[in-house]
Amino acid sequence: MQEFFKFIVEHADKLAEQTLTHIGLTFLSLCIALVIGIPLGILITFRPRLVGFTLGSVGVLQTIPSIALLGFMIPLLGIGPGPAIVALFLYALLPIVQNTYVGIREVSPALKEAARGMGLTRWQILFRLELPLAMPVIFAGIRTATVINVGVATLAAYLAAGGLGEFIFGGIALNNTNMILAGTIPSALLAILFDAGLARLQNLRGLWRYRVMIVFFLLAPVLSSFYWYPADGQPRLHAGFAHEFYGRADGYPALIRTYDLHLASRLIDQNLMYEAVHTNLVDIISGYSTDGRIKAFNLRTLADDKHAFPPYQAAFVVRELSLKKYPELQPTLDLLAGQLSDSSMTELNYQVDYLHKSPETVAREFLNRSDLLQKPYVGKRQGKLVVGAMIFTEQYILVEILRQLVENRTALEVVTKTGLGGTKICFDALNAGSIDLYPEYTGTGLLVILQPPLAVSDSLQVDTKAVYDYVNTEFQRQYKLNWQKPLGFNNTYALMMRESQAGQLGIKTNSELKRYLDQ
Repeated sequence: MQEFFKFIVEHADKLAEQTLTHIGLTFLSLCIALVIGIPLGILITFRPRLVGFTLGSVGVLQTIPSIALLGFMIPLLGIGPGPAIVALFLYALLPIVQNTYVGIREVSPALKEAARGMGLTRWQILFRLELPLAMPVIFAGIRTATVINVGVATLAAYLAAGGLGEFIFGGIALNNTNMILAGTIPSALLAILFDAGLARLQNLRGLWRYRVMIVFFLLAPVLSSFYWYPADGQPRLHAGFAHEFYGRADGYPALIRTYDLHLASRLIDQNLMYEAVHTNLVDIISGYSTDGRIKAFNLRTLADDKHAFPPYQAAFVVRELSLKKYPELQPTLDLLAGQLSDSSMTELNYQVDYLHKSPETVAREFLNRSDLLQKPYVGKRQGKLVVGAMIFTEQYILVEILRQLVENRTALEVVTKTGLGGTKICFDALNAGSIDLYPEYTGTGLLVILQPPLAVSDSLQVDTKAVYDYVNTEFQRQYKLNWQKPLGFNNTYALMMRESQAGQLGIKTNSELKRYLDQ
């Protein structure tokens, strides 16, 4: 608990920013849902034929998983606050429309008949009788929509819209419990506070209720749109970083330590970073040097001239118990040593990311070109090898290459567990015996898992062989894990810009970027 409070104090500014953004996303989407949902609920009370279609349509939207709905927004509206707000608005519609309709319809027919007998028009009956009596039911719908939106808004970080989801996504990627709690607890508190506030508003009577509602609608645009306005001292360039890169010792902190490079950044899902820079949402991203989208989107990789990032040789990390259990595994793994250069791995990534080939197809073509496949094994499978992979293209390809090679040359059955959240999750699964091996990078093993003293890591920083030897020795000593021979390519972190913009500004290295920002 002490570590959690220390984390809160250290990241108070970021937490406040995320909380305000979260409130903004919730308020703006809720306001739009109220402006559209309540009139729509009233409309279908006048047009009963529209009831089934309207409630069915908004009901279908509610059944779509929230992450899927956000994903649907990307090809339509891109990324950023806009599509996140649209998705939240759609999620809030059902309880508001349905409760408005039900509340009005449940008003006693005898009261309506009496009102008509007194000479009230249809609209007078609506505003003087039906809406006041339906208000508790309508408020229940609004409260439900608010709580839903507070929760779903955490996923807005997936679309680079900010909010408390940034801490949650980052914490999952880094397996950092304090970071996860820093996003989860404020989100839960916001849901409770908003619900309690609306309950208090619902209990007000007479003019006080309407005065507070008017104040709410006047303040809501301010609360929900503060982050749309440019702040003073607008930065010259905006960066978009993956959640893992932002928090890892060998990521953004390494840039700050080495270059004193402070960038105005937003956190973006690593699968959307390239789309973000390609569509001018950001100017700089944290990419991987062998990513195929560098070629697809015509990006420039900035040279790490001061070596902030260590060597990242790719290799499979295997449990020693698995190597002893399956003696045929070691010689099969040795066949992949040195088989993949930087350019060849980039090409494989390009084929999957941009040409949309499946990792299975790309892996099979690579193995055939490399003459690594022999006559397929025929017979009953004996033994099961579980292989893990992190959630990005290169890992899927490497795991598929390994699966096809092992099943081609041995009697082992290979079971893949792809899409694991990040390095720490893969490593913990390997250390616990949940998986037998997974592809990793030497620089990550050094700075993220082993985390040696700064003097040790600095002494190894530019020596590729020294980094490999150190992590292999320490993994064997501390965890009984074995690093296989490197696959041949070095997938290092790198800052990237659009080629046209980088060329115009004359930026080729991280140091030149630093000088440009300091001008």
